[in-house]
Amino acid sequence: MEQVLSDNLVISIDAMGGDNSPRVVIEGLAMAAHKNPDAKFLLFGDEPKVRELLQNYPALQKVCEVRHAPEVVRNEDKPSAVIRNRNTSMFMAINAVKQGEAQAVVSAGNTGALMAISKLTLKTIQKIHRPAIVTIMPHRTGRYVMLDLGANTECDSLNLSEFALMGNIFARHALGIERPRVALLNIGAEEMKGREEIHEAAKIIRRARLDIDFIGYIEPHEIPEGKADVIVTDGFTGNIALKSIEGTAKLVVRLMKDAVKKSFIAKLGIPFMFGVGLSIKKAMDPRLYNGAMLVGLNGLTVKSHGGTDALGYSVAVENAVTLIRQNFVSSIREELENVDLDALSEEILYDSY
Repeated sequence: MEQVLSDNLVISIDAMGGDNSPRVVIEGLAMAAHKNPDAKFLLFGDEPKVRELLQNYPALQKVCEVRHAPEVVRNEDKPSAVIRNRNTSMFMAINAVKQGEAQAVVSAGNTGALMAISKLTLKTIQKIHRPAIVTIMPHRTGRYVMLDLGANTECDSLNLSEFALMGNIFARHALGIERPRVALLNIGAEEMKGREEIHEAAKIIRRARLDIDFIGYIEPHEIPEGKADVIVTDGFTGNIALKSIEGTAKLVVRLMKDAVKKSFIAKLGIPFMFGVGLSIKKAMDPRLYNGAMLVGLNGLTVKSHGGTDALGYSVAVENAVTLIRQNFVSSIREELENVDLDALSEEILYDSY
């Protein structure tokens, strides 16, 4: 897919968010900046600490502007307690996107606070009722995206339809898939199975004038097989599915290690399986899929895992760079201009009575 390069590609950074900030943040930015020499970074945090670390990376220092933030959002802070505190590095980083100084914000800080401040500050795109958290995951033959992963524990059919549209656009931009296969997560492939809002969402997606390759329902066990490129569900179900997948992946790796330790013959075969082992490890490395995104807002918020290392943080930043170059937020607005999902939703609800 052709990229739209920008002369003013600026990412706002919460330099104090995360378990090992600002060290990991600066190390990750150095890696991301090396791969994206046209990107610039606006850093918010403890200025003396940030500047001291930047001295180790002269090339990065040239593309960074540091602004002092006197306060930090801690992991234990409740969103309601920090949502209106304008002196934190998180709030200042998000506000820079609102003011047009940056096109995206990246933070490894408190997830609840990041989502709450982003929604309050950036607001949802017109015609989008709720934003959604989306991330990229690996399947057997490539990668897929899933949303929502926790921004909305309960969703109606209209919300799911909007997630399908945003997920479709996201997969085109982030994965480079020209026509992604979109599916609704359900407990069965049959039309009568599952909750009513899922059935209604399927009707809305099919009737709307959306350029979407909607393939219907997908069951959880089919996700790793690569049946779909976009998995759509509510935030409660999506978050459970994501954590179940991550937990299963860790279990498989642990069982393989334990099996090798217990078998002398398996240990002898390690040199012959070394390449295969590295390939599997790379495919399942969570750092390479770091960076969940809150989509549907007038700006892009990227949430890095709080405990990630420099490589993982650089991946989160590069995800933001990719979507900025692809004009992701504008694409959602443009595709919604000629679509009235509200009216279609009301029509389908009326037909059901």
